[in-house]
Amino acid sequence: MSVAALDTYTAAKRLRATGLDEDQAEAAVSMVRDATAADRDQLATKADLATLRADTRADLVAGLASLERCLIGYGIALAGLLFAALKLF
Repeated sequence: MSVAALDTYTAAKRLRATGLDEDQAEAAVSMVRDATAADRDQLATKADLATLRADTRADLVAGLASLERCLIGYGIALAGLLFAALKLF
C-alpha cells in the first residue's frame, strides 16, 4: 500500500473550477488531508515490523522449547511403561 502526497493547492483549485466557492473548496481539501493523515499515522513502520518479528520469533523459540520438554517427558514415561510391561511378561 502506498500513500500518495496530496497537493492541496491543486485540489482546491480544481474544486473551485467545478463551481465551489473558495471556503467550500478549502474545507473539502482540508477534510481529505486530515483523513489521509489519520490513515498514515496508523500504518506500521519498519521498526514496528522488526519488533513484531523479534517478539514472534522469541515466542516460537519458547514454544518449541516447551514442546521439546513435553516430548522428552512423554518419551521417558513411554519407556518406563514399556520396561514395566516387559517385566510383567
